[in-house]
Amino acid sequence: MADWITLLPPVLALGLAVWTRNVYWALGLAIWTSETLIAGGNPALGLLGGVERAVSVFGSEGNTRILLFCLIIGALIEYMRRSGGIAGMVNWLVRTGAAGTRRRAGAVTALTGTLIFVETNISLLTTGIMGRPLFDRLKMSRERLAYIIDSTSAPVSILILLNGWGAFVLGLIAEYDLDNPLAVLVGTIPLNFYALLTLAGVWLTVISDRTFGPLRAREEQTIAANDDAPEEETGTGSAFNMGVPLLVLVGGALGFMLWTGGGNMLEGSGSQSILWAVCIATAVAFLLLLRSGKEPKGSLIETGFKGMGDLLPAVTVIFLALVLGASLKALGTGEVLGSLAGSISFAWALPAIVFVVAGITSFTTGTSWGTYGILVPVAIPLALGSGVPPSLALAAVLGGGVFGDHCSPISDTSIIASLAAECDHIEHVRTQLPYALSAGLLAVVSYLAAGIATTL
Repeated sequence: MADWITLLPPVLALGLAVWTRNVYWALGLAIWTSETLIAGGNPALGLLGGVERAVSVFGSEGNTRILLFCLIIGALIEYMRRSGGIAGMVNWLVRTGAAGTRRRAGAVTALTGTLIFVETNISLLTTGIMGRPLFDRLKMSRERLAYIIDSTSAPVSILILLNGWGAFVLGLIAEYDLDNPLAVLVGTIPLNFYALLTLAGVWLTVISDRTFGPLRAREEQTIAANDDAPEEETGTGSAFNMGVPLLVLVGGALGFMLWTGGGNMLEGSGSQSILWAVCIATAVAFLLLLRSGKEPKGSLIETGFKGMGDLLPAVTVIFLALVLGASLKALGTGEVLGSLAGSISFAWALPAIVFVVAGITSFTTGTSWGTYGILVPVAIPLALGSGVPPSLALAAVLGGGVFGDHCSPISDTSIIASLAAECDHIEHVRTQLPYALSAGLLAVVSYLAAGIATTL
């Protein structure tokens, strides 16, 4: 099989997603195409292989936990809404002035996403749940919310490495002849240009209250749609009914990561911790709704199932994305892209080219973690052999993985950001793309300059 043919499934997925704006068909076709190629070109066996690949996703405990917590979070949201917790939190933030204006609402959301650096999914879900009613009240688009939480969570997680991301990358580089792997990892922080530029872009958007490109058009549509509509009452309730479950969610996740890591958060299980924390937070929200007396006791379970049902379409997209990622790994798509970095003839260009290849790999496979697993073993030996500082090459891989994720409609983090903001997924990717490309272009220029400065 020619190497280039392994790129066909993700290219088909991306093209069909943009053309039809239907991510289900796009992912389904890509899975079938990938499995058909694995089966030697037999479409019937490709279909059967796709079914088996879908079953194999549940063989991974991490994947199963992701799907479960995405469903259960729907029940948590519904319980907080029915108890008046969401309405109460919005009223409290506006009344105290913490989020009474568009700039302050954006700042509160961005700051929350920045502070919750321990796990991207916790950050996305917490800030999304809190930000939705604020943005609705102030006539700000859900796409803007999705951009803020998506462009905050992953960049912060890859900069403040006291989390699973840091532990994973440290494990990857520990196998190489480096004097101090931890120092190499810490050295990536000021060199991770894409993450730094993306965070700067978020805060510039928040402070200036200005957007551009498709996001600006969506903002104008949102304002126009609300200008002629009567002001809706946010509702009544207690912020306690939202604040306590969210504190349990975040605090529980942090505590469980310490516990599962034997006292070391870096070694804790992120997927396990957040699933346990979501279950406990949902139980707390259930009890608070029961205490409020706003729902008949006999309907509380049905309320939870309704919340889960509301998120079923988004969970299906995440499931299909996981299936496609597993299929592309079996097909060898990532290795083909990773091999491109090995043909670099100019050492000074290595950081910029590694960044671009990492972005393409993450874009086509939909996973930054998978990109790191593919490209770190390529980038570190190339850096050691060419005189490029290992921290610079590693930073290019880390930033490139996040860059590709932000541009890709099949990225798991982008899908969860859309889920958390409750906006159309393709619209989120389309409106975020100009921001990601702008930061990506500046990052390429920065890596070229850094490469020249360190090798010539």
